[in-house]
Amino acid sequence: MTQFNNRIRQVVLLLVIAFLTFLIIRELYVFLPGLMGALTFYILGRERYFRLTEHRGWKPGLTALLIIVVFLILIAAPLYYAILLVTPKISSLFLHADELLVGVQALSDKIKSITGQEILSPKNLAAFQSNLANFIPTFLNSSAMILSNMLVMLFVMYFMFTGGRQMEDSIRKFIPLHLESVIALAHETKHMVKANAIGIPLISLIQGIFAWGGYLLFGMEDALMWGFLTGIFAFFPIVGTMMIWVPLVVFLYAKGLGGQATGLMIYSLVITGNVDYLARVTLMKKIGNVHPLITVFGVIVGLQLFGFMGFIFGPLIFSYAIILVKIYSHEFVDQSNNPI
Repeated sequence: MTQFNNRIRQVVLLLVIAFLTFLIIRELYVFLPGLMGALTFYILGRERYFRLTEHRGWKPGLTALLIIVVFLILIAAPLYYAILLVTPKISSLFLHADELLVGVQALSDKIKSITGQEILSPKNLAAFQSNLANFIPTFLNSSAMILSNMLVMLFVMYFMFTGGRQMEDSIRKFIPLHLESVIALAHETKHMVKANAIGIPLISLIQGIFAWGGYLLFGMEDALMWGFLTGIFAFFPIVGTMMIWVPLVVFLYAKGLGGQATGLMIYSLVITGNVDYLARVTLMKKIGNVHPLITVFGVIVGLQLFGFMGFIFGPLIFSYAIILVKIYSHEFVDQSNNPI
């Protein structure tokens, strides 16, 4: 009877823990990118942090702040430079709105002649104006969410570094696996995060270089600047590079350079738009020995679950699934097949 009562208490306690965990995750889900970002930077900087604090005797708090500042500079410097470059161009764009509309109309006519579909129909134009009216509130809301996640990331990252050893020891104690399996999971996590954290900037660099080549080929002024901006915006999934080359195509049409505009549009769609996927498959294979299928499907799943951080943690989920199957086989199946 006592054993039965203990079992009931255990089940009730587990249900309460599961319910509270669900509530916490539901309320903090909007901050998931910030938490994922903190984990990513912790994995990237933990070895340096422990080397400085444990071997060189640096103060933990100041060392954590120093590493955080370095990461901030690496992230903020390119974005700040990109904003400085883009702001005058946007101001000029609003000053020449009539020319922009002419370019959009020319682009619409060109697409209609090729595909038979009219882009700038009255219905589409009304929908565009409606979306444009809602853009500013949406943009402000997104900016506030990004800033909030950034603050959460910095706050969590600081305590991850200063309490890193205790955190890792606690995680090891709660994982119900043998030590060698825990080590395998830790190795896979570090391996995949580093591979993606290094690979994504390299892929954006490659995409920016190919875009720069296209802008040079079709006679764009300030081609190097536009290539740099394309590389920066390549970090954003799906429509990242289009935020740069589509306005440039419209600009060329507005100036009456239909041949150059069409050539740049085809080049951007075929070359700039697809070199991302080719580089992602090949680089991830070479940097981290990540299978191309894991990279492709992992990114698709990750973007749905985690947003931008899905580039890193999407493939990690797939790798976890594979390694957990191997661990299960090692911990349970192999043992059951061995006669005592």
